[in-house]
Amino acid sequence: MRQIITIAMAAAVSFSAMADDKVVVPDSTGFKFTDVKVLKTTPVRDQNQSGTCWCFSTNTFLEDEILRKGGKETDLSEMFVVRQCYLDKARKYVRMDGKVNFAQGGAAHDVPYIMSKYGMMPEEAYRGLNYGEDKPVHGELSAVMKAYLDAVIAMPDRKLSTAWEKGFEGILDAYFGPVPETFTHNGKTYTPETYAQSLGLDPDDYIEVTSFTHYPFYKPFALEVADNWLWHSMQNVPLDELKAIVDNALDNGYPVAWGADVSEGGFKWRKGYAVIPEEKGEKDLTGTELSRWVQLSDKDRRDERYDINGPVKEITVTQEVRQDMYDRKETTDDHGMVIMGRAVDQKGNKYYKVQNSWDTNQLYGGFIYVSEPYLLAKTMDIMVHKDAVPAEIARKFKN
Repeated sequence: MRQIITIAMAAAVSFSAMADDKVVVPDSTGFKFTDVKVLKTTPVRDQNQSGTCWCFSTNTFLEDEILRKGGKETDLSEMFVVRQCYLDKARKYVRMDGKVNFAQGGAAHDVPYIMSKYGMMPEEAYRGLNYGEDKPVHGELSAVMKAYLDAVIAMPDRKLSTAWEKGFEGILDAYFGPVPETFTHNGKTYTPETYAQSLGLDPDDYIEVTSFTHYPFYKPFALEVADNWLWHSMQNVPLDELKAIVDNALDNGYPVAWGADVSEGGFKWRKGYAVIPEEKGEKDLTGTELSRWVQLSDKDRRDERYDINGPVKEITVTQEVRQDMYDRKETTDDHGMVIMGRAVDQKGNKYYKVQNSWDTNQLYGGFIYVSEPYLLAKTMDIMVHKDAVPAEIARKFKN
């Protein structure tokens, strides 16, 4: 019963603008979070059994942008974006003889790209569920598309037929449904292009930012992750400036699309928090405690490190620590979410309130509190409106 009450309270808090009002969010994990800044957001979605977090999170980010600009609550179609991405992914995969990634994953920049090229549709006009399910289930679809494209690439005379794209679109139409030339929404008739124009969003207003040292700061580069199939470039800034952009965005009412690693033992989705505790060492242990610690297996030590019952001392994240995690594949391109608020715990530690797309059956109704060290260490990239970047940082950007 306590969890049900908590979820209801968290949902009520999250779906309205709180400005700087402080709202204490109860819990049953040893943490006590106080929301200090919460932006307007649309309801939590459920990507279900599909690797399309990049689209769910960025669609929510753009829906929140519509709210920020004074527009009405909107539910954009994820599957329209996913379908159109698959078509362009397939073209690149075939042109590259299968030597690039073809998978369910993607990146935040894919959504503005699709808006610019193909338009957008509301959820009610294009659900993309033509295969007997109520929510996305993409295992069979993914396998069928990949097998088809691999067969196309394997042609014996090395010459493509003129039919392969139509065949691939037939798969997309079978699973997602054909894209209508026109549709009616709120009593008006649109094409995907005119609907996108009606949203009041300019895809060129959104930029991605990251922070790594294997490329120069303030110059864009294409982040080397498999799901960056567009080879899209993003701005590169020092770590303190990445944080400054996130904070400035939230302080001024701008949501942040967040690409991050969620594979850490301290990412406790069901419990609603993400932290990176310090590792224990001999300097931290004395007497019988040290004797017990050295007898533990590696798994037991890991389990104990992440047996968290409230605020803990976390690692210090430097630019070097962050880079090492990326270079050693300890930080990978796992998941896309939306940062839409800030909070503190009962000891004053700072957190970011994050909206996920894994449904609402979780302690905080689909939201998670991410510690500042976790964000600094495990952020792959962010997307923000260009006006959310502090002017003194934006002036340093070079093309």
